[in-house]
Amino acid sequence: MMNNKGWSMAVMGLALLAVAGCSGSKVTAKSSAELSRYQIRTIALLPFMTLATPQVRDVVEPAFLAPSGARRSDMAMAVPSQTEQLGRQTVIVPIGAGGTVTQLFWSRLKTRQGVTVLSPSEAAKVLATTAAAQLPAGPSQAVAVAKQLKADASLIGQVLVYQERVGGRFGASPPATVGFEAKLVAADGQVLWEGNYYERQRPMVEDMLGFFERWGMFVTAEELAIYGVDHLLLDFPFGTAGER
Repeated sequence: MMNNKGWSMAVMGLALLAVAGCSGSKVTAKSSAELSRYQIRTIALLPFMTLATPQVRDVVEPAFLAPSGARRSDMAMAVPSQTEQLGRQTVIVPIGAGGTVTQLFWSRLKTRQGVTVLSPSEAAKVLATTAAAQLPAGPSQAVAVAKQLKADASLIGQVLVYQERVGGRFGASPPATVGFEAKLVAADGQVLWEGNYYERQRPMVEDMLGFFERWGMFVTAEELAIYGVDHLLLDFPFGTAGER
């Protein structure tokens, strides 16, 4: 027969599962059906872009999952919806957010076993050339960089929202919000893998699992970005994680 402590643990476990199921997926990833046809040994990591259009800082709709454009797959500059309330405070993605997320990916991918990942500085040199600069940002530049560096594919990405918390560890209003997407594009232009991360940190009553993962504290935007990169790379189809 289960004692009081056992019942308490069981109830807590069920509550965690229920809340986790209701909170939605923060990380999504998928691989191409053509993945098995490719042998990827070398990957060029391109510096991540940042979304240029303003984003709404405070969002109160419970169904809200990502800012306008966050679910787009072409990495085009999104246009704010006409239904957005003009009275809301808006912010732009800081220019440095692209560099922050790029370096997080680089710090993990450079030690990955079974695949060689070229540094973002090498890709940046190619992107600075006249020929590459004239191409539209996204898959076209990814292909050009891969061919120039003799890589099998390029990893590209865009930071869609990067809002720092206002407050501290034990109270923030609004909390931090981070969203970005990444794509692995083969040298022939085929998208082999894509991943998306979006999270606006929620209080315990809305995201109990996330609350306990972070020890009941409000984290910074960079800490959310670290979580997003680490969890996206769990589904990365090439190489295995190495020691950092």
